Amino acid sequence: MAKKNYVFDTNVLIHDPKSIYRFEDNDIYIPIYVIEELDGLKNDPGERGRLAREASRIIDGIRSRGSLIDGIIIHENNEYLPEMDVARSGNLFIYAPTNLEITISAKDTIDSHILQSAINIKKNSDNRTILVTMDLNVRIRAEALGIQVAPYEFQSVDITNLENKVKTIDVSLMELNDFHREKEIELQDTDLNLNASVILRAEENHKQSGLARYKEYNGKRSLGKINVPSNVFGIKSRNVGQSFALDLLLDESINLVTIMGLAGSGKTLITLAAGLYQVLEKSAYSKLVVSRSIVSMGKDIGFLPGSIEEKLDPWMKPIHDNLDYLMMSSGANKKYGKSYEDLCEQRLIEIEPLTYIRGRSIPNQFIIIDEAQNLNLHEVKTIITRCGENTKIVLIGDINQIDNPYISSTSNGLSVITKKLINHPLVAHLALEKGERSDLATLAADIL
Repeated sequence: MAKKNYVFDTNVLIHDPKSIYRFEDNDIYIPIYVIEELDGLKNDPGERGRLAREASRIIDGIRSRGSLIDGIIIHENNEYLPEMDVARSGNLFIYAPTNLEITISAKDTIDSHILQSAINIKKNSDNRTILVTMDLNVRIRAEALGIQVAPYEFQSVDITNLENKVKTIDVSLMELNDFHREKEIELQDTDLNLNASVILRAEENHKQSGLARYKEYNGKRSLGKINVPSNVFGIKSRNVGQSFALDLLLDESINLVTIMGLAGSGKTLITLAAGLYQVLEKSAYSKLVVSRSIVSMGKDIGFLPGSIEEKLDPWMKPIHDNLDYLMMSSGANKKYGKSYEDLCEQRLIEIEPLTYIRGRSIPNQFIIIDEAQNLNLHEVKTIITRCGENTKIVLIGDINQIDNPYISSTSNGLSVITKKLINHPLVAHLALEKGERSDLATLAADIL
């Protein structure tokens, strides 16, 4: 197969600093303007800054073995390859174009320089040249300029099963009655993932059913009947999906729950209610920690006046509104004689930015990450690896409403983490389908 030239946009290295090693025996060209962008990002206090620094260190490690202008063989261990492997290896180049031929706008200089670099590389090489970028508009511009483009898809996953409905399994009426009596039923040759939610339905009468979860007991897997309180911190499940959600959220043996759903499906409210119930009513965890994506986890909020809480307030309004509603509807404000703000002061509830979570160890807490579909894999991994003993983390999001321009429904952290961990005993996933906010909100989510 003929060797190809891949020209990298900055966002590819920010998405995955090790992407340099993912292109087999093809040559990689990094325009010098990408290095300038990495330099500008290196002091960012968030995840973007860390990834920029990691990408720069990888490039510098390769640079130490030769000249990046002439090209250096790419291999991950930084040792010289045997001669037989050299021919099968790609080279890394830093490319600096000497002329600019396309119009450059004041706001878009870097992207235009990268596009010009790809044009020049294509002109001066017999190999097929492909621009790799996560930026949709750069891909459109590149196509218009006659440059072949490709997204970076190393961490993309098939999301087909992630949005599937809760599975319905038909059993005999006798088996269903046994299930209700014994609270358990064994299945043969099932393709269910662990902790999958299932509706058992009588073959003879579809109106007779039971709600179950596929569990593992002492090495044996079977469907166990779910048991959800009728009232969880003032909230009653309004449909089957919400009952399944509460079942997963209240099970302390499950450490990671991912919930996807349309706007208005109740995923945030249900999860907050479960978190408050576990912390205040059951004392299963010492604290409820709530955060949500502000489009980018590393987004700098330092230019806004006031405390961290005041800076975050515009983004955290949905969380505040839901907490206020739950405290009133459950009667907790009267029971404890406190509002949720008072509980925040006592540090029983903590609402904080994701930016400062790196480096922490968080034991014995119930953590909720809202709008998780806007995080990339590195950001989600950073959050999950902070979890200490007896900590439960819930990732909530709608992968059809992504605001981050550099990720998609198949490459965002919520989708990738769910797909990679979906069949582990400590992990559960659920897709909520039915909207409960209002008929109008459901209509808009489905049709528009």
